[in-house]
Amino acid sequence: MFESVSGLLAEHADLESQLADPALHADAGRARRVNRRYAELSQIKAAHERWRAGVDDLEAARELAREDEAFAEEVPALEEAAHEAEERLRRLLIPRDPDDGRDVIMEVKGGEGGEESALFAADLVRMYSHYATSRGWKVEMLESTPSDMGGFKDVQIAIKGSSNDPAEGVWASLKYEGGVHRVQRVPATETQGRIHTSTTGVLVFPEVDEPEEVQIDQNDLKIDVFRSSGPGGQSVNTTDSAVRITHVPTGIVVSMQNEKSQLQNREAAMRVLRARLLAKQQEELDAAASDARRSQIRGMDRSERIRTYNFPENRIADHRTGFKAYNLDSVMDGALQPVIDSCIAADEEARLAALGGDD
Repeated sequence: MFESVSGLLAEHADLESQLADPALHADAGRARRVNRRYAELSQIKAAHERWRAGVDDLEAARELAREDEAFAEEVPALEEAAHEAEERLRRLLIPRDPDDGRDVIMEVKGGEGGEESALFAADLVRMYSHYATSRGWKVEMLESTPSDMGGFKDVQIAIKGSSNDPAEGVWASLKYEGGVHRVQRVPATETQGRIHTSTTGVLVFPEVDEPEEVQIDQNDLKIDVFRSSGPGGQSVNTTDSAVRITHVPTGIVVSMQNEKSQLQNREAAMRVLRARLLAKQQEELDAAASDARRSQIRGMDRSERIRTYNFPENRIADHRTGFKAYNLDSVMDGALQPVIDSCIAADEEARLAALGGDD
């Protein structure tokens, strides 16, 4: 695996030259991509330098130990430090998801459980919003269909990061959230104190940086306008400001009515449509990719039940990684990082194992 380092270091040097060229920054999209790749390779460069320094220090200590036994005492600690540096570099060399540095569009939909599912959808949106705030990310409400009791039948939010480092990207963390989330608790509608099990679906899409990234033929779009409606179907707008866009070739349908302006709703709908088309393209590539490149944790099956939130036991369990903790109250307040870390670690281990099998 380490044979690839020299090529990556050469690429890092080339990107450094590009970043020094003022012409690069005239193209915001290209500058963003170059910055992301440069940040990723900078980590590899630093890890490689630490590893080489660790190996050199270890070799020097072993050489000196042959003449002076006092230096032999330093060897075990230097061996451990060199091993840790090597493992750090090895993990950084795992082929990274090219979308890791992107922002995301997340859709949370009520599932089995009726009103309780819609209420839990609202709880999940709050959880992700608090988690995003803790990471310094911004959350934007794009569209929501409220339920009668204050939950969400369907809600779409955009989460925007603040770092050029792909490892700190929004998609790098939240891509594992797609799937069916199961909740076990006493619903607000339950009068006899019985625990119910409901489900809520989460979809996560990497957001397109620049519209030109995803080519959309306007002739492939069917656009309908209608009046916005609220809970129960009542009209909340006297003009046809709501927009529904159908991408005919794929059958993808996006509706927006949150904004009062038809133009704003159309722009938001196109934003979501581009994200869904990008995700569809990536899924097709993933399906044809080697096991080493395909995410082992973020499955293709969006009906997969990935996590259980058990409120009576204050327990959260991720079914893909085996993670379990009894601090559900904290997780619902946004302390989601340990759960996500378990997904990242399991994914890295699977990718390392696949790469090892290819050797």
